[in-house]
Amino acid sequence: MLDNSMKLEFPSKSQNESFARVVVASFAAQLDPTIEELADVKTAVSEAVTNSIIHGYENSLGIVYIECEIKNNKLEIIIEDKGKGIENVNEAMEPLYTSKPELERSGMGFTVMETFMDHLEVYSEEGRGTKIKMVKEFKSVSIKE
Repeated sequence: MLDNSMKLEFPSKSQNESFARVVVASFAAQLDPTIEELADVKTAVSEAVTNSIIHGYENSLGIVYIECEIKNNKLEIIIEDKGKGIENVNEAMEPLYTSKPELERSGMGFTVMETFMDHLEVYSEEGRGTKIKMVKEFKSVSIKE
């Protein structure tokens, strides 16, 4: 299978979360995923984009960047913002940790991403933004040229 990639950027408005989810799912569809695999991707993308909007840019408007690449039977998704960054990534990745309890956030975003994807890496620098890299391996793929 030939490698394939796409890039997307959009304003950090909450209504764009579902747009991002559908675009990534549509791109992943070429791997002929199961309904469950597609749901996993959509859920993980929703969590990452929501984190960028709510935590990265808080009450300001910025750009959310998404890059996807297909290599054989793997989908790599990078979701990035140039927002405020995460002070302590390890702490932020702990289940139930939330920096916004007043918004009744569950603090499960990174845990959800880890659960639904095969690989998760989080890079962040205060004042410069956050980059989330997720990889999903599709078991249902029959490699097509």
